[in-house]
Amino acid sequence: MDESVGSGYTSGVIRFNFFAAFLAFALSFSGVSSSYASGVLWTGSGAATARAEALLKALRAAGDHGLDPKWYGIGDVEKALVPGADPAAAEALLSAAFVAYASDVSTGRVRANRVDKEIDIIQRTADKAALLQAAADAPDFAAYLASLPPKGDYPALQKALALWREKRGKVAYTPMVDGTALKPNMVDSRVPTLRKRLAELDFTVPPAGAVADLYDEPLVAVVKAYQEMKGLTVDGVIGAKTVRSLNTTIDDRIDQIVANLERRRWLPEDLGSRFVYVNTGDYSMMFVNEGKVAFQSQVIVGTPKDPTPEIQSTMRGFQTNPYWTVPPSIAGEEYLPMLRRDPNALSGSGFKIFASWSNDEEIDPNTIDWSSIHPKAFPYRIRQDSGASNALGYIFFPFNNKYGIYMHDTASRWLFTEGSRNFSHGCIRLQNPLDFVDKVFSGKNGFSKERVQQVIAAGQQAHYTFPEPITLYVTYRTVSANADGVPTFRDDVYGRDKRVVRAMAKP
Repeated sequence: MDESVGSGYTSGVIRFNFFAAFLAFALSFSGVSSSYASGVLWTGSGAATARAEALLKALRAAGDHGLDPKWYGIGDVEKALVPGADPAAAEALLSAAFVAYASDVSTGRVRANRVDKEIDIIQRTADKAALLQAAADAPDFAAYLASLPPKGDYPALQKALALWREKRGKVAYTPMVDGTALKPNMVDSRVPTLRKRLAELDFTVPPAGAVADLYDEPLVAVVKAYQEMKGLTVDGVIGAKTVRSLNTTIDDRIDQIVANLERRRWLPEDLGSRFVYVNTGDYSMMFVNEGKVAFQSQVIVGTPKDPTPEIQSTMRGFQTNPYWTVPPSIAGEEYLPMLRRDPNALSGSGFKIFASWSNDEEIDPNTIDWSSIHPKAFPYRIRQDSGASNALGYIFFPFNNKYGIYMHDTASRWLFTEGSRNFSHGCIRLQNPLDFVDKVFSGKNGFSKERVQQVIAAGQQAHYTFPEPITLYVTYRTVSANADGVPTFRDDVYGRDKRVVRAMAKP
């Protein structure tokens, strides 16, 4: 079975051989000592031969990590180890293959920040000379190779990848036909196809009643279970999003697992003992304190048009009763049309309009010719006062990032009842922010949740500093798996998984 990530990928042999030659030249000046420096890392002794065999075995199994053996010149490596082959050439080639593989499997095949403009994380890098030194010094090289990938849920994702590759070519796939929304109790010729497709996805589907084309309540219940699992709106309606999800192929799901393995390799091996982890892929957030999950919550994240970025930052505190200063893009695209229709459209929601971003002079919206304002060059500053209708709610968590996003409360709490919670302009809305900060402080610094509630009720703006800074990871994990490798998929709403897989395939 071909275990490559996809189709149409070149082996990159010419580039790889150039890399091997360059690496050998560069490392001759790097101070690498011991076995490698003497030229017997892979050839010339029993220990070297054992290393070479362990490396060859790992390269052949690179597909277990969603990597392609061809990326490491597997064919050339095999030829280099044939009796009678040039040992000097073999040393250079195997060193290059090892460095490339070890770097990819431990810290990621691609530089994450180059994949997507909405990714800005602190990715680890592998020191090539240090890798070769570690290979030379390892008492058990095969065990050293096995130690390179991340831990945590990474092995479970590997199991999921193996399971779904076994499914490829064996499991039926019957696509749903697009059309008008299929609603409960409708009679529609697509209903038998729906039953068949859900059964293909391992759902227990009740038999059809007297009218085979009736979308009856027992089938609606199965669809709702499917929608809940995929993070879709749980309404039983077969609309465009549900059809698109049902029509995701096995190859698409395999690519998702590959992308999620890569995404895990980007992050630190150890996330730390105290951190906040936001997964925009399944609309969740958790706070880990002293290595244990202390708090979990649902979140609302960005729309496909305004996706929440993947970032790493630091949270240091929060503010009560914040103002919301409307970004120029939102002011021009969303609020300008409202002001053109009615200059007082924003007044009832606590918005004020100021002359500019550097001028605190409030202006009367009735004095502006809004039809003359270009949405891409909105000159005024719009600010919403704190209060019940404020878009940020009552609590605001700032943190440094180049996108200008933050975490906050929300006035639209009813949106947390939705399955697919992609409603923001990129910021992260937290369902129970006061419960979160209560867990962060845990009674330290004289913190009182009740006192904060009093401050909020009084309309006061107050700043609170956490007892210690908290590392923040905002990631996009669309696949999780249990210990047996049984995966749970969320749909690739932002299309990032596909971009990651395409980037991985480049030489």
